[in-house]
Amino acid sequence: MSTRQAEMQRVSRQLVSGNRMVALGAVAAGCRFFSGYPITPSSEIYQTMMEELPRPENAGLALAAPDEISALAYCVGASMSGHKAMTATSGPGWCLMIETLQYALMTETPVVIAVVQRLGPSTGGATQGAQGDVLLTQFCTSGGYTIPVFAPSNARESFELTQAAFWWAERLRTPVVLLSDKEVGMTLESVNVNALDRRPVPERAAFSGIGRYVPYACEGMEEPPLFAPVGGKVKVVATGSAHDREGKLRKNSPEVIELLVHLQAKIAAHAGAMAIYEMDLQEGAETLVVSYGITARAAREAVHRVRATGGKISFLKLMTLFPVATAAIEQAAEGCRRVVVAEENLTGLYASAIQPLPGGCELLRVNGIGNQISPGQILEATERAR
Repeated sequence: MSTRQAEMQRVSRQLVSGNRMVALGAVAAGCRFFSGYPITPSSEIYQTMMEELPRPENAGLALAAPDEISALAYCVGASMSGHKAMTATSGPGWCLMIETLQYALMTETPVVIAVVQRLGPSTGGATQGAQGDVLLTQFCTSGGYTIPVFAPSNARESFELTQAAFWWAERLRTPVVLLSDKEVGMTLESVNVNALDRRPVPERAAFSGIGRYVPYACEGMEEPPLFAPVGGKVKVVATGSAHDREGKLRKNSPEVIELLVHLQAKIAAHAGAMAIYEMDLQEGAETLVVSYGITARAAREAVHRVRATGGKISFLKLMTLFPVATAAIEQAAEGCRRVVVAEENLTGLYASAIQPLPGGCELLRVNGIGNQISPGQILEATERAR
């Protein structure tokens, strides 16, 4: 390597946190509106967006909200006018946002919500990490409609998965959650910023302006309706109540039920394309370790230790939590007798979401709260299983 190449590599590496990379990933994805209310451990996203969006080259707006309810409501309004929008919060703030989240789901309004997990329940431990909001983010809707949820395990993934969140939010006109955690969000890491995957985010399929605009008319159950901005040239009806294609309130008509089914069908139809994961399989392995977020880093180290002693073991890191990457889990578990799911919560939240396991595999949980799960704890579980 030449001196100049070494210098360029040095300059391209920056010491950044996962939270900052979420913000920079959002800007790179075309986010031009942010509203938030500071809450530990997500506040650096708020701070960075306040600094970055108003810059002339970004030409965006960052707005301080009086509370979390207002923050997401502002984002929904900005998105309805045609802007890519994001907010950030933690568990207590997410609880306050859920009603507005359901409104965004029903009105098919794209918006990204970065949830940086901390210890709960209630206000819990503001400076303690956890992975306890997995089911709170996924099953927060009446009816259990699937909301895409992406989970980074490091700063680089925080940038790239934020872009993926915007990609699917805009493509399917849906709210999307980026589910980080305190350790990923606040830990400083060296990142080669020039090597980051920058993914162009599609524009919403827009109404052509020809003919009459029907706000909830879809070209098939698996595609979102055409978009027209509120305040634009055509009348837009947006309602959180059950409605027909015109946006008129109706009860139990076949058209209303079809539109409700459509909200789930458009997500389910693209589940395979949405699945992001890293698979490290070993031929002859009878044990598969599955993890996500910060705990995936401990899980990978545990797998390395097993292999260093001659043991055979496979590893699957999930970066898409929902829709569940069923095909990836089935592929990784093929031939295994047991699946170890490691996550930093009390009862094994994600483990419960992926049952039953393929092929009748035994499920082993590695859980804990108040402290990060260590590679040793995961290693101990794999040794007991052998």
